[in-house]
Amino acid sequence: MPSKKALVRRPSPRLAEGLVTHIEREKVDVELAVEQWEAYVEALGTHGWETIEVDPEDDCPDSVFVEDTVVMYKNVALITRPGAESRREETAGVEEAVARLGCSVNWIWEPGTLDGGDVLKVGDTVYVGRGGRTNAAGVQQLRAAFEPLGARVVAVPVSKVLHLKSAVTALPDGTVIGHIPMVDRPSLFPGFLSVPEESGAHVVLLGGHKLLMAASAPKTAELLTDLGHEVVTVDISEFEKLEGCVTCLSVRLRELYA
Repeated sequence: MPSKKALVRRPSPRLAEGLVTHIEREKVDVELAVEQWEAYVEALGTHGWETIEVDPEDDCPDSVFVEDTVVMYKNVALITRPGAESRREETAGVEEAVARLGCSVNWIWEPGTLDGGDVLKVGDTVYVGRGGRTNAAGVQQLRAAFEPLGARVVAVPVSKVLHLKSAVTALPDGTVIGHIPMVDRPSLFPGFLSVPEESGAHVVLLGGHKLLMAASAPKTAELLTDLGHEVVTVDISEFEKLEGCVTCLSVRLRELYA
């Protein structure tokens, strides 16, 4: 049976100091961000996900974006080596959490860099964004870790956004969705569906046809509802100021062995 566990990590008190790369810095309301994070975690729980809180890293402003620290494929947890040096201390607590869950643990080693936000899994195809935070050595090491397990690894260019999953995610049927101005090469994704808002490109699959999305993409929510999906929205405005999206705030573990 598929597992429905999700790693989450409470925002750091220093969240407002988080990195921004492709957007102008805005003031972040940390108190509001904590409320939004709690509502996000509650939404996961409401839809059947068991959330597991990783020990906080209060001195790491970006640590709430837990997805960047580990990539899951089947029962293997690949601990990343984030492209931003300031984020590398975030991985130790996540490594402890996945080890406690019985995952087989592997690592990205120097000179490789890899952010989990650059990895999109669609069935056994693993797309890896090669861009600002993930380098060629990181892609090669991910390929070495996952291809023996049956993955097909496809590297794609990322230059317009922070991470691959800032540009594209996938619907339950495998259709890749994205906002065209943010996607380097839409033709690399079979069955690509263009959506009208940048934040509409980000969905978390909750199970069945349920999608978790940001409240900032109402036109996309309407489009996906018209296509037969059940859309659940959460307000993550404070995290969007730091180039965060709904995928960044959790790591979904769907294939843990019993």
